[in-house]
Amino acid sequence: MPSGWQADRIRSALRGENPTVLRRLSAGFAVIGDTQFLPGYSVLLTDDPGVERLTDLPRPRRLAFLDDMERVGEAVERVCRRLDPAFRRINLEILGNKDPFLHAHIWPRYAWEPPELVAKPVWLYPPQRWTDGQYALGPQHGALRAELVSELDRLRP
Repeated sequence: MPSGWQADRIRSALRGENPTVLRRLSAGFAVIGDTQFLPGYSVLLTDDPGVERLTDLPRPRRLAFLDDMERVGEAVERVCRRLDPAFRRINLEILGNKDPFLHAHIWPRYAWEPPELVAKPVWLYPPQRWTDGQYALGPQHGALRAELVSELDRLRP
């Protein structure tokens, strides 16, 4: 069971205590993913802890969230394309099957991924990829974080 800031990612972001936050956007928070087995993986969190689904938002906030999702996606794409020539594309997903709050996953995809997974949903990666310490977010991702923040700032409306 998550504890500390991970137990309530949105409220901890609102309090300035979520260390994964890259930038506050118009309808949420751009955060870098806890796991980086696909470098650049990021998430857009809603800024309203009571919102579970996109349709819970009034249309203007819904469109703002989707606009933020597109902005994070473009930032991740630009950074990953610069850092790795094997970058292929971005997958954007709003799922909501596990975590009971609105969020969107931004997954960079690469040509070096295992052939049996490269064209499939990232959720088919083996469970150990998600928990292996070598992929855990840490100080080694400082330069990647800085690039993502800079790109988000460049894409500011």
